[in-house]
Amino acid sequence: MKNILITLVLIVISMQVIAQGPPSNAVNADSLAKQIEKNSSDIAGLKRVKVSGYIQAQYQLADSMGQPSFAGGNFASGVDNRFMIRRGRIKFQYNSAPNKKGINISEYMLQFDVTERGVTIKDAVVRLTDPVTGWFSVSAGMFNNPFGYEITYSSSRRESPERGRMSQTLFPNEREVGGMLTVQGPSKSKWNWITLHAGFFNGNSAPGFGVDVSDFDSKKDFSGRLGIERSTKSDKVSYGAAVSYYAGGFRIDSVTVYKSATDENGVKGFVIDSKAIDNGPIDIEKREFTKRNYIGADARVSIKWKAGTTTLRGEFIAGDQPGSSSSTRSPNDKNPITRDIYQRSFNGAYFYFVQDILKTPFQLVVKYDWYDPNTDVKGDEVGKSVSASSRATGEADLRYDTYGFGLNYHFDKNIRVMAYYDFVKNETTANLNNFNNDRPDNVFTLRLQARF
Repeated sequence: MKNILITLVLIVISMQVIAQGPPSNAVNADSLAKQIEKNSSDIAGLKRVKVSGYIQAQYQLADSMGQPSFAGGNFASGVDNRFMIRRGRIKFQYNSAPNKKGINISEYMLQFDVTERGVTIKDAVVRLTDPVTGWFSVSAGMFNNPFGYEITYSSSRRESPERGRMSQTLFPNEREVGGMLTVQGPSKSKWNWITLHAGFFNGNSAPGFGVDVSDFDSKKDFSGRLGIERSTKSDKVSYGAAVSYYAGGFRIDSVTVYKSATDENGVKGFVIDSKAIDNGPIDIEKREFTKRNYIGADARVSIKWKAGTTTLRGEFIAGDQPGSSSSTRSPNDKNPITRDIYQRSFNGAYFYFVQDILKTPFQLVVKYDWYDPNTDVKGDEVGKSVSASSRATGEADLRYDTYGFGLNYHFDKNIRVMAYYDFVKNETTANLNNFNNDRPDNVFTLRLQARF
């Protein structure tokens, strides 16, 4: 491509020279040489700009009309099947030329999501690397929260259509606005296999379609991950593991804060958190903050053998989550402090089994994930009536288990066809009319993905 462009430049210059008449050979040669040098420099700069992306077009069939779903969003009222562009990504990335030590000092990336629902920014980030050692990098802007593995694992590579229910609930849209320090040795370093990410973020997620998530308080959330990635000399076995920590929350204004406890009759529900009550005038500098703390661990291993590559992957997260009476979703708008706050302890996990079938383009996927938003109650304890001074638990406190089965067909390195079925099982309770039994909310997804 570089040679073709230079040839075209030479042709254009030659035509200009002929049109201008026959100047001296020395001047003409010198002019040509300078023009070629300039265009070669421009071409080298353009080569550092990379444009990539992918499109995921899909058809989905649901068990019931208008059902809520974590498989690409809730179905509209009266709808049980749909065509949609789940993701339409285009990414522009620029890497500066390496310095004398072979270090790329700067990197810039801008990514958009274009679907039938609109256009939104997914990433807008600048990354600077220290020019001396190459060990330290600083990222600033909007980019993936560094917590855990599934959040940062690209949707174009993931073997299932969506991230697990827990990941979507704790980290809506996966992205955050903030700054992050990364410590990792250069590719030639013997310590390159260890990576540390640590950053501070606004804590209210990245914007969705038409949603403004500018920071609404002075609280900044910390998110960090320490991990390893290694492989054997033969490259037949690769493995990794990491631990993650998140510490954050948002300020409490003139709303009531409830914590999980039992009422005077011993029934499990929510009672007012006396420590979060402000009995005097609101003082901006002395406001309390909710507790949003997570700890997680993830691990994976891939083995190449006669039956094809086998991959096992899992992640577990537990912690404290502030939510509302009807939802445990993390903040993704500017007004969470205007709603009464319900503090819950949660846990959840996901596990993948991925098997490439021999040397064929087929890939088998089995996935299991669970999310228990309130580990203090279970079964018929959910929705039970409590005393007047307390608040009862409800739908937002039910555990969900999802079993996924899929088959992927890699037409070539850029085209993939995915057929996937989600079996969704909710916790049942005799105290909530709509949850006496498992609800019909399974989803089948047929997806065609193209990358470029």
